[in-house]
Amino acid sequence: MELSISPDFTIDDIHKIREYNYEMTKGMTLAERNAYIWKGAERALKQMEELKRVNKKEV
Repeated sequence: MELSISPDFTIDDIHKIREYNYEMTKGMTLAERNAYIWKGAERALKQMEELKRVNKKEV
């Protein structure tokens, strides 16, 4: 399953994200679901750190 979000980020995109997350995690145990969430959080943290580095260089 692939998630596509519009450039305008509408309420429909929020619904798509919720549906995507439901489909990805249904049937998972609590431990599996927590691991899935932490993996995404780690990826988001890396992206934020990279953005900080890029923005620092531009200033």
